[in-house]
Amino acid sequence: MGISTRNHSGGIAEVVVDAPPVNALTVSGWFELARAVQEAGRDPRTHVVVLRAEGRGFNAGVDIKEMQATTGHDALVGANRGCYAAFAAVYDCEVPVIAAVQGFCLGGGIGLVGNADVVVASDDAYFGLPEVDRGALGAATHLARLVPQHLMRAMVYTCRNVTAAELHAFGSVLEVVPRDRLREAALEVAAQIADKDPYVIRRAKESLNGIDPIDVKRSYRFEQGFTFELNLMGAGDRHRDTFVSEGAR
Repeated sequence: MGISTRNHSGGIAEVVVDAPPVNALTVSGWFELARAVQEAGRDPRTHVVVLRAEGRGFNAGVDIKEMQATTGHDALVGANRGCYAAFAAVYDCEVPVIAAVQGFCLGGGIGLVGNADVVVASDDAYFGLPEVDRGALGAATHLARLVPQHLMRAMVYTCRNVTAAELHAFGSVLEVVPRDRLREAALEVAAQIADKDPYVIRRAKESLNGIDPIDVKRSYRFEQGFTFELNLMGAGDRHRDTFVSEGAR
């Protein structure tokens, strides 16, 4: 369990998240994921990274139970910094990152997938930001890379989800496959990229990041400031306490 990396022949690095029951990561888990992705990308033998998860879903965001069980603001600040580090690690990874998504992809999961270069999903995958219901904000920056602007706003305000099929129609998900073919499909796409000249691919990643119209790291950090405001005003704790007391997990 935890975060593991497996290196395949041909230059494919597979970073796997396994944090039962729902892959909601603790503060240390987010930083561990950031390190794993960074290290994989810095390895000159790596041509491409596949980011995937074990279990029912890809990622359920931050571990709210850990946050509410921690006195003071250390866990809140740690989760914000950890998410920032993990999302940035995916975006800044020196090689393309393919996200393989099954089941739920919520909250922090959107940050990871939205910053990935390619997304492959299972036919039962769905994506959403429940942040407003949790008394928080964030990752709209990354959701805006997956869906059109007005849908992104509606999803933030209403906390509704969208399916992998909908994202495929928008072009943000490359392929939708049966769950039992997800890993295979992601590795197939990875193999196509890994077969290219690795120096050229690394420069392609750098150049594509350089022409992005939005600085995703600065944009996300701006969003995070409102989460701190909500917490200072008591809305954050109130909604997180409700979530924990309802036993939503």
